[in-house]
Parts: sequence; structure tokens; C-alpha cells
Amino acid sequence: MKYCKKCVMSNTRPGIKFNEEGICSACRSYERRKQIDWDKRYKELEALCDKYRGMNGASFDCAIAVSGGKDSHYQVYLMKEVMKMNPILFSVEDNFEMTEAGKHNLKNISEEFGCPIISLKPDRKAQKKLMRYTFEKYGKPTWFIDRLIYTFPMHMAIKFSTPLLVYGENVSFEYGGSVYEETYSAKNQLSNGVASDIELDELLSIDGITEQVLEMTKAPSTEELNKLDPMYVSYFITWNSYSNYQFAKKRGFKDLTHEWERTHHVENFDQIDSRAYLVHSWMKYPKFGHASATDYAARFVRYGMLSRDEAVELVKKHDHALDPKCVSDFINFLGYSESEFWDIVDKLYNEELFEKDIFGEWKLLNPIWRDR
Repeated sequence: MKYCKKCVMSNTRPGIKFNEEGICSACRSYERRKQIDWDKRYKELEALCDKYRGMNGASFDCAIAVSGGKDSHYQVYLMKEVMKMNPILFSVEDNFEMTEAGKHNLKNISEEFGCPIISLKPDRKAQKKLMRYTFEKYGKPTWFIDRLIYTFPMHMAIKFSTPLLVYGENVSFEYGGSVYEETYSAKNQLSNGVASDIELDELLSIDGITEQVLEMTKAPSTEELNKLDPMYVSYFITWNSYSNYQFAKKRGFKDLTHEWERTHHVENFDQIDSRAYLVHSWMKYPKFGHASATDYAARFVRYGMLSRDEAVELVKKHDHALDPKCVSDFINFLGYSESEFWDIVDKLYNEELFEKDIFGEWKLLNPIWRDR
């Protein structure tokens, strides 16, 4: 493993690129912000909204994919209050037990900004079957949910005749990924690797999984997709997760303060809706040697909130330490025992990156704290 010389991201993140100086593509994207004419970009956003504002009379003129999180709060504010659009919101609920903050935030985003939300709660029986399969084979337990998070808003925007479909950040460009392209258009986001690497036909081999179960996970046809104009907010404004969090708190968003201090995170405000879901994001650790602590420590370095040395210490303390409450909720939902869960995880460790110590614990062969 090699690590970015500016932040703490490793070259094992799928799709990320390092230049000759050892700087990752996410840091380079962030640095390039200084050369962008943001006033011009903002006017481009205004022109895009002018194109669609009022297109359906008194009905909705844009759609926003939301989770209820900090970024969703900012997106809805921007489109409803600043751009004076009339948005309808689409969300996907994952069937897991929600945190108190998660319950509050999804309600708050509707009450605070006065927008309707249409939520998809997937087939619970099918979700469990698909989760077990994709967890055991690929270490991607919430693939089904993540796929729907991308496809459901597209299908619904088509049904509601709201071509302007709003997403937050371009994940590949902001943080490094396979679809590394600076563009406002989100048409290619299904190819960003989050939910694009498992063929739907493969899943039909699972007992009880049918074409009907997977129908909503299919991307719209090319003809249908051409009816949409999906956009990334991060193309038009200087996207910052922490700034969005500070804004959202002033509009009623609640973080996990006084509810839960997560052992494998370095913040308390991102992906806070449910505990079980976080097993999925942590599974990057056995496969790629980094997880949520690295993701946010890297962002905090770019934002000027941490030195690289401070970020390294946070990664060392937190990245490996999957929170027990996440495991408990996850195995209760899927019917695993604790030993079955860890046996599956054990088989997914990448032995090119890890070795077991004398206590039977997996340890990185080249951790970042040896890189200093």
C-alpha cells in the first residue's frame, strides 16, 4: 500500500489515481478549486434552474435524492429557498432499525423546508436474501440498498416528469474513483463502482429472487435516461461535508451527540441513519485496508482541519475497530450468530494487505503510521 503525501488515502481505494509526486486524485481535485470561477459556475446553476422552473405549472419542477442527512438538508435548502424551485424528494429506507437521529432528520427535512418525500422501503424478505449473498461472496451487504438509492430517484423522476434530478457530490471526482470526470451531469453515476459491479443476472440464481424483485434496481433505458438532466450540486458550488453539517445543524439536523459514539468513525454526523448499514462501509477495511476513519480524516486534512500527522493517529485508532452495535444490529437483522459473522469477514481479508499476528488478529502489512 502507498499513501497520499498530502492526506491519508491509500492507493487501494478503487479507481483512485496518484501522480508522480504521490498526490491522490482527490487532493488534486480539491486543489483545482482555486482555479475555478465559482461565480460563473453559480450562474450556470441559475440558468439550469431557469430552464426547468415552473415547467409543470403548480406541480413539481425538480426532484432531489435525499437520505435526510446533512447534505440532503443543504441540497433541499439550495433548490427550494435559494433557487426558488418546487422540489419533490425521493428516498430509500433500508429496513434496519434507525437511530433516533435518523428518525428525526428525515422528518425534519420535510418539515423544515416544506417538501413532500416519497420513500421506498424495499421488500424485506428479498433484501435479507440479497444481503446474505452479496455479503458472503463480495463483502458488500447493502449492495441492493445502494443500487436502489441510485436507481429509484431516476425512475421516480421520470414518472413525475421532473427531468432536473439533483444529487449532492460527484463521489468519484470529489474523493477519487473510477468515473473521475468533472461534470455537472450525473448520468454516469451508476458506473462509479458503488453499486455497479454485480451483474443482475447473477442474482437471479438466488432462491426466491426474480425479475420482479430486481426490476427497480435496473437502470432506466437509454431512451428514458435521455429524458433526465441529473445534476451534481458539487459542480456548481464549493462542496464541503463539514460546512454542510454546520449549516444543517442550524436547520434542525441532529448528529449522534449523546446517542452513540462510534468506534470506527472520527465524526458523528455522516451516515448516521442506522447502525447495521455501517457494516457495509466498514467492509472496505478488510478488502482495501481503509474505511470510514480514513475517508473522513482525509477530507479533514484537505479542509485544513487536521494536520496529516493528526489524521494518521485517528486512522490508527479507529479505522479497524468496527463498532459492536453495528455488528449486533446487522446479525440480528440477517439471522447470523456472532461467530458466523466474523468467520465470513475473516475469509474476505485481503492477504496481500494483511497478515495475522500471534493473537489471530489481522494487521496491515504496511500501515500508514510506518509511512511517516
